[in-house]
Amino acid sequence: MLLYLHIPYCDSKCHYCSFNSYVDKFDTRKRYMEALCRQLSFELERFAVSEQSIETLFIGGGTPSTVAAELYAPLFNLITPYLKKGAEITTEANPNSATEEWLRGMQHLGVNRISFGVQSFDADKLKALNRAHTPYQAIEAIQTAQNLGFQHISLDLIYNYQGDTQALLSQDIEQAFSLPIDHISAYELTIEEGTRFNMTPEVRQENDALAFYVANEIQRRGFPQYEISNYGIYQSLHNKGYWELKNYIGAGAGAVGFLNDTRYYPTTDIDHYITDPLLCAEERLTAEELQTEKLFLGLRSDIGVPKSLLSGRMLLQAELLVKEKKLLASESHLFNQNYFLSDELALFILS
Repeated sequence: MLLYLHIPYCDSKCHYCSFNSYVDKFDTRKRYMEALCRQLSFELERFAVSEQSIETLFIGGGTPSTVAAELYAPLFNLITPYLKKGAEITTEANPNSATEEWLRGMQHLGVNRISFGVQSFDADKLKALNRAHTPYQAIEAIQTAQNLGFQHISLDLIYNYQGDTQALLSQDIEQAFSLPIDHISAYELTIEEGTRFNMTPEVRQENDALAFYVANEIQRRGFPQYEISNYGIYQSLHNKGYWELKNYIGAGAGAVGFLNDTRYYPTTDIDHYITDPLLCAEERLTAEELQTEKLFLGLRSDIGVPKSLLSGRMLLQAELLVKEKKLLASESHLFNQNYFLSDELALFILS
């Protein structure tokens, strides 16, 4: 069982961001966190969660570091009995708001992994993406987290923004590896509806060579790739839980939960959520839809695809890919060696 908490507040709206987040609702933070507790209490019952059965907790957003650590305390008081001993507890954070005081407060609550939204160490690129921090703040925040003794530190990078070159990305990767991190998430810029960049789609480069360059450079420096966008000497248990399609509670405005064959969608509007945090849409997935999701997720990561998932023509198609050395086969699973081709391989198996 996994747990995700969504914090929908941000200092600024990044031009590429399609996540549910607000830059003008800071006066609602205390009431929002109280509503989050109410929903979480309900979800713990709906999911029939037993003590010490939550393997991972991930606090995402938005920007969790825009909410004071003390406002998280009631949530942790509620959650703690259900957390497995030694559970991975991650929070996202932005360098400009992840102060030493905030980091110390979250650590005191039990957070043992920080994922910093860095995106780049190039000042001009950060400004173009509408990031609220400077390269220096990113470096300082990561070093502060290390000095406080956080077990695991990750950072995000973005590539294939217009003007990205091997030289610029090499500098970003070099700077990242000079810092005390054990994980990198490297995302290709995508243009999503409702974002600022949707009006200027030309800001996204179509450069497959840069994608392979980033992947190769990160791996060359010692971080194995274990999913299409994730690398590290530490592999996030929460990420892997999603790719294994484990059950997960999603609490907060804009979160998503999943139980067996049903997805749960709390309302995305902060004010409506505060009024009624139990208001939730449901989506039932068919056996065929679940099979398709497991196939796509397995090929995007080192989780792999159980052979038992496939039968008939799908199994024959997969065996053909093994013969062509596009997939590796163990006794029980199929594994993809090139995650950038994962969707094409999945579609071939489904054809």
